[in-house]
Amino acid sequence: MGRVLLAAPRGYCAGVERAVRTVEEVLRREGPPIYVRKQIVHNTFVVDDLTRRGVIFVEELDEVPDGAVVVFSAHGVAPAVREHADRRALRAIDATCPLVTKVHKEAVRFAEAGYEIVLIGHAGHEEVEGTRGEAPERIQVVDPDGLDDLRLPDDRPVSWVSQTTLSAGDTMAAVSRLRERHPGLIDPPSEDICYASQNRQEAVAVIAPECELVLVVGSANSSNSRRLVEVAIAAGADAGHLVDHAGDLQERWLEGVETVGVSAGASVPEQLVTGLLERLAASGFTDVRPVTTAEETMTFSLPPELRSSAWLD
Repeated sequence: MGRVLLAAPRGYCAGVERAVRTVEEVLRREGPPIYVRKQIVHNTFVVDDLTRRGVIFVEELDEVPDGAVVVFSAHGVAPAVREHADRRALRAIDATCPLVTKVHKEAVRFAEAGYEIVLIGHAGHEEVEGTRGEAPERIQVVDPDGLDDLRLPDDRPVSWVSQTTLSAGDTMAAVSRLRERHPGLIDPPSEDICYASQNRQEAVAVIAPECELVLVVGSANSSNSRRLVEVAIAAGADAGHLVDHAGDLQERWLEGVETVGVSAGASVPEQLVTGLLERLAASGFTDVRPVTTAEETMTFSLPPELRSSAWLD
């Protein structure tokens, strides 16, 4: 009989729950179709489910009819996107995670104070594009491993902010290297890696040394889910794989394995974890042992537009 170490916390974080609830509430009040710019969260199951219920996901606002309702995703948008929505008279609801909004405000504050800002993150990621859009003339995006290519001006102070879903270890290692080059580097008021990303990474790091295999439920475009696989391997797991759902599990991965670790990215509904556990049980891994490293109690209110009884009703 194989053993499963089930990491906790895992799955939905407060920001994802808020974003999905926002779309569901707009659907309830307005009825389909409603529009969402980009994927509301980076999870294939969630996006497919909402699509079946009448949500139309678009890449840009030009695809949204004039006057329609559009929801901005949990990853945040640049000010130019909000201005575009205003020009089109779109009824926009901002489902940006409040922790991402915090990073936006930090970037604005640093820019107004005259700093050159290093945004540690992955170029092209929606969250990074939104943050950079707050002060594009002052923000340089750099991958945690790409500091050697960074060129900073000598005539202004330097600060940093980061994408919230990175590995905390990778981010702080990058900050340390950056500080070696710029001893006067200014930190943001608080660490930008979100509590949920940190908690999930720490839980995976605890179980990984006991596991020959760690399975992380999450979609390939989910940064925080991919980081969990990296953390698992770095912490001592022999192998790690990202699976969108139970159907992605390959039986050959289980050959010679006695202990499997299971976790899920912050945009993953628990039913997908349940499905994976059922698939593992069918393969003989029936001894499931939860390993809890933190308790999460944080919740976020819906966007203010939806807290007003007058809006959309």
